[in-house]
Amino acid sequence: MIFGQRSRARAAAAARAAEARVDPDIDTVRPVARTVAEAVPPGMVIAGAWAWRLLLILGVLGVVAWLVIQLEYVVIPLFLAIVLAALLVPISNWMQRHHVPKWLAVAISEIGVIVAVAALVYLVTTQIIGQYDSIRAQTLTRYADVRGFLTDGPLQLSEAQLNDAYAQAVDAIQRDAGALVSGALSVTSSLGHVLTGVLLVLFSTLFILIDGPGMWRWVVRLFPRLARPAVDGAGKAGWTTLQNFVKVQVLVALIDAVGIAGGAAIIGVPLAIPIGVLVFLGSFIPIVGAVVTGTLAVFVALVYNGLTQALIMVAIVLIVQQVEGHVLQPLIMGSVVKVHPLAVVLSVAAGGMVGGIAGTFFAVPLVATLNSMVKHVASGAWRGEPEPPPPAVPADASHATRRPNPRKPTR
Repeated sequence: MIFGQRSRARAAAAARAAEARVDPDIDTVRPVARTVAEAVPPGMVIAGAWAWRLLLILGVLGVVAWLVIQLEYVVIPLFLAIVLAALLVPISNWMQRHHVPKWLAVAISEIGVIVAVAALVYLVTTQIIGQYDSIRAQTLTRYADVRGFLTDGPLQLSEAQLNDAYAQAVDAIQRDAGALVSGALSVTSSLGHVLTGVLLVLFSTLFILIDGPGMWRWVVRLFPRLARPAVDGAGKAGWTTLQNFVKVQVLVALIDAVGIAGGAAIIGVPLAIPIGVLVFLGSFIPIVGAVVTGTLAVFVALVYNGLTQALIMVAIVLIVQQVEGHVLQPLIMGSVVKVHPLAVVLSVAAGGMVGGIAGTFFAVPLVATLNSMVKHVASGAWRGEPEPPPPAVPADASHATRRPNPRKPTR
């Protein structure tokens, strides 16, 4: 027994002696890299932290863009309804402040938009039909002039070469006849999508005008409680920016359209009203839209009125655009929408790549709205704000869900 105790004591002493020994190799390695993370330079750690977060953000944005493209027949009408509501909500609120019933103010606002669009379509169609014969004659005349320039001008092309080029164009069209037929067969489907989109725009705008704040409060309630003040404040800041942007852009677009269409009508350019409508719509695509629609107006003047009238049209377009860029934009827009011109061009280009014409139309208001929302969250102005109230419950529903008080037994 005594021998066993001594053996155990010797073993414990040997273990302590072994722990006390210092291995010079291990002692050298431990201070250098106790863990893998300590061996990475601080700059690489920071860059890696930023990298995976940026990749995560880009991945989320990619998924959102993919969903938007897949659901374009729903998303585009919804975006258009939001933009339209941003224009109509102040009008509806103004009428309600002047003692107009809410339902009547909403009806007048939406019916007014429908009437305005119908009037524009009527004016454009009427002018095209009224000037059809003149435009057709001028087109044939210009075609003969171009053909004569190609044969008698510096190029000295022969009639056989022109006929061969015409035959090749016809052959190309015939080779693509299958695509043309399939496109013609899909007209019904496209018209169905257009009608569905118009109905979605009208109904979505109607419900936003009726209960927009209640719908927004419901969206805010989907977020965690601590994040609700930030989400609510960012949404209100973005909505204010969108309203200001739409109001200012409509005014600027109207001035551009009246200026260019009026100048075209004065110098006798045909299709002045359709040109004005295109200028009005194109002005909602900053920078790019003005260039495209102005070029179209000059081209129409060149084809149907000659070089002199085209040069006059160039002067009119340049004057209108200079007044817009150096007078209207700083004076009317001011500090309402703070988006750098480079950001505008890049957002329009990216929107066109992702969503085509609709993407270019919604790019700038979307960027301006997101810019205001991000600035509001980053400013921290929402800290200390109370949680937004829950959506209002109709009186009938509250009475229906209320439990009846049990009647006290009578003695």
